[in-house]
Amino acid sequence: MAQEYEQLLLKNQLCFPLYACGRKIVARYTPYLSPLGLTYTQYVVLMVLWEHETVNVGQLGSLLHLDAGTLTPLLKRMEKAGYVTRERSKEDERVTVIGITPEGNELKEKCKDIPLKMAQKNTSFSEKDARELYRLLYLFLDGE
Repeated sequence: MAQEYEQLLLKNQLCFPLYACGRKIVARYTPYLSPLGLTYTQYVVLMVLWEHETVNVGQLGSLLHLDAGTLTPLLKRMEKAGYVTRERSKEDERVTVIGITPEGNELKEKCKDIPLKMAQKNTSFSEKDARELYRLLYLFLDGE
């Protein structure tokens, strides 16, 4: 079948391999996160909180490239599980501040080996290639 619109061929789309890789990466994390009762998105929220201890929802959304509509139900579930706190800022009632609980901090010890395990699973390219991919992906993300 002749293709009239070359620009619509799947093989010509940058977005598709990015999308497919994202799904594959999340799937590779699942065996490590599921036993802890965590999703990948909850895991990255915890990573931010392990680093910063508290952030407001806007800061969290900016760091994770997620909107408040995605974060709010996620954070409610994490609060219900006892991993985070959600409180209104004393300086500005419109701002919700997210904090890590002792239970959330306990997960850090259980998660500490996940990045190494993930790196060991990725044997398809060198460390140099991985650094270059990281650089290019952030170039794309930061270029909004």
